[in-house]
Amino acid sequence: MNQRRHGNNEQAGMSQNEAKPGLNARQTATKLLSAVVDRATSLDGLMDAANGNPAFRSLSDADKGLVRAILLATLRHLPIIEAVLASLVEKPLPAGARALNHVLNIAAAQIIYLEVPDHAAVDIAVEQANRDPRNRRFASLVNAVLRRLVREKTRLVPQIEATTINAPQWFYQRLQSAYGARAKAILAAQACEPSIDLTVKSDPQHWAELLGGIVLPTGSVRLDKVEGSITALPGFADGQWWVQDVAASIPAKLFGNIVGKNIADLCAAPGGKTAQLILAGAKVSAVDLSRNRLKRLSENLARLGYEADIVEADLLKWQPDNLYDGVLLDAPCSSTGTVRRHPDIPWTKSLADIEKLSELQEKMLRHAATLIKPGGIIVFSNCSLDPLEGEDMVERVLASEKNLKRRPVVAADWPGLETAITDRGDIRTTPDMLPHEIARRSGMDGFFASVLMRHE
Repeated sequence: MNQRRHGNNEQAGMSQNEAKPGLNARQTATKLLSAVVDRATSLDGLMDAANGNPAFRSLSDADKGLVRAILLATLRHLPIIEAVLASLVEKPLPAGARALNHVLNIAAAQIIYLEVPDHAAVDIAVEQANRDPRNRRFASLVNAVLRRLVREKTRLVPQIEATTINAPQWFYQRLQSAYGARAKAILAAQACEPSIDLTVKSDPQHWAELLGGIVLPTGSVRLDKVEGSITALPGFADGQWWVQDVAASIPAKLFGNIVGKNIADLCAAPGGKTAQLILAGAKVSAVDLSRNRLKRLSENLARLGYEADIVEADLLKWQPDNLYDGVLLDAPCSSTGTVRRHPDIPWTKSLADIEKLSELQEKMLRHAATLIKPGGIIVFSNCSLDPLEGEDMVERVLASEKNLKRRPVVAADWPGLETAITDRGDIRTTPDMLPHEIARRSGMDGFFASVLMRHE
């Protein structure tokens, strides 16, 4: 079958059911890219196994994996990809040619960043253009631009990467405001595919050797690239470890000795921090608003052989019978610290979202302060990089809640992460931390955590 259709509509529309191998996957990837970039739709939601995009859910497992890889690569590098393509066209594409842009972006991501044969990426993109009435007249342009990219990518891409801010403007401005010159290092770290970190019940060195990883300064085990399903690895089925980014493992460790203490894990699902608190010897109440998320938490704890008092409740309305020795509030946030894993976030969130979430976090933190005994501890945390959701919000609460004071984190207690301890005694991790000579072993999610004590 001719790979390029240039004839009349009948010829261009022929054999619609004779899909070129890989065409459905690329069409789906293009559709989902449009949903993310043009309509600010969460990529996780689009690829959800039960309620995701119908075109995605209808694909084979292999094609789902391909779509996921293409979208992650495209979104991680989208400003660079767009700048590269812009340098290859003699005049800008029509302002309304969004569908054409997405076809080119998806193809260019494969050519530049994925191990997809160049000719396959080009031919399928041309086929996509020919099958879409909006793009059919641009099929020859798609062919020419992408073939030129194949020829010139080795020279062109490094030049563009060196001169392009790899983020939407609003996101880069927020990073620059908070981190100054480090903003570009954070963006560079966020563009790298992340490793997989495990929290282990005991003997991190044993599990690092068995699973082919390294032990991080916190005791987490970092794996190199995992082939196949992570659930097939030794230790998963019998609950010896769980997947948890090293940064996400920090907040639960900030309580200190909690053996026999009553701790409430607020916004607890999917349960990684709940499991840590149980492992540390606490009696844990796991609180969450979502029944479905609590079901997942219960399943995760069951695999680990752990039990908690599971509470389905709206935190802002929850009034337990007894006060707690401590509460962990890992609050809902913009998740801008997890862009390594969720590169759609800069395209689906905004400053308005951050401001709104900061207000919600403040309400939650003020309510959490009513749930602890005098002398009790609140650990507040989230995975945002923005001070509006961290430092600024906590300072606002401390200024008005006179029965709360900060218990500063001591840098000496966190060897290897001393630079994450702020002058005020909070923890602020960023994706460019934990450098390693092997790039794949570097980095961590961006996280904020503050330890507050109630005194009366």
